[in-house]
Amino acid sequence: MSTKTAIITGGSRGLGKDMAINLAKGGVDIIFSYYKNENKAKEVISEIEVLGQKAIAFPFDANNYKSGQQFINKAINYLQKENSNPNFDFLINNAGTGTYNLVADTTEVQFNEMMNVHLKSVYFLTQSALPYLNTNGRIINISSGLARFSLPGMSAYAMMKGGIEVFTRYLAKELGSRKITANVIAPGAIATDFAGGSNKNQQKATLIANITALGRVGKAEDIGGTVAFLCSEKAGWINGQCIEVSGGMVV
Repeated sequence: MSTKTAIITGGSRGLGKDMAINLAKGGVDIIFSYYKNENKAKEVISEIEVLGQKAIAFPFDANNYKSGQQFINKAINYLQKENSNPNFDFLINNAGTGTYNLVADTTEVQFNEMMNVHLKSVYFLTQSALPYLNTNGRIINISSGLARFSLPGMSAYAMMKGGIEVFTRYLAKELGSRKITANVIAPGAIATDFAGGSNKNQQKATLIANITALGRVGKAEDIGGTVAFLCSEKAGWINGQCIEVSGGMVV
């Protein structure tokens, strides 16, 4: 059986790193993007290689959709040289950032950044990758619990994540003839560096714990296993779905 390959955006830290490690533990080779911190990317590569899998990282600026196309081109060229075949199996659109502003205070620059990072770059990066995605491949997009429930200050971010959920259903419909599934994972509040690391703040963490059935803020390692499951043969009949992984936040 040939080794499968996953392409992950934003794989150098946080949720993306945990996704990469979980997939590598299951025997998957990893190609991932990083924004600026090449040293962090190298650390993740080393961790994956210790697990016996291949890994390589290329830069990607999610605020510029053309950068996503360039990232895919680099990944495909690498696969062609490494495997004499440009195709891959799993695409995980994870890269992202957040902005915290009430509707009354959100600027056009902030709105455009959320649109570019979470919607436009995902759309066109996926478009660039589609010709190379194997039959029976998987696409996993990352949304947010904030597309289901509302917390003040996150409107622009949450709107784009709602768009990703619609986009994913269209992918599932259009790619069904190729036996490619497309699903969404919607994390709840996670204590990472995302959006300035605000979920690490003790006061906010307590607030989140009080509205979460399992009584705590999420950790990065709560998410990667779900991604690995959706990439496994056991999840082959799950398609066009949004799976919220939040510990029961605002249920």
